[in-house]
Amino acid sequence: MRKLMLTGGLLMLTGCAGFGLPHHDPSQAWVDLDSQQEDTALQALQVDAKASTDKRYFEVEPGSHELTVRYQFPVDPANIGPDAEPLWRDCQLHVKFKDFNAGERYQLQAGNIGFRPWAKLYDQQRKVVGQGAPAGCQRT
Repeated sequence: MRKLMLTGGLLMLTGCAGFGLPHHDPSQAWVDLDSQQEDTALQALQVDAKASTDKRYFEVEPGSHELTVRYQFPVDPANIGPDAEPLWRDCQLHVKFKDFNAGERYQLQAGNIGFRPWAKLYDQQRKVVGQGAPAGCQRT
């Protein structure tokens, strides 16, 4: 019985591994997405106004691109009023960068200060190479 449970557990882990991120194409630049808080969501929407193929990351050709992301986050009640409930925001941000390099990994991080979302694009050396510009928010 113990062997059966162990084998089943390993098979489940192997199956889950198949749903991970695809292999990085060395002729492309890769952009990982990272939201700063646990209860938030950051999704890839568009590259140069064309729909992204996967919401978990961007893979772009070398050169200049505008990335559009969707960032969903709760606004803490302390920023709203004493008896308020958290208010959920659904925002889009544009991040422009003119020098994506083939084979390099970048990281796009997002967070918020009160009602205002922010996004920063980092290169492999953790240098900020781009900043997000808000493109509209709505309450959810």
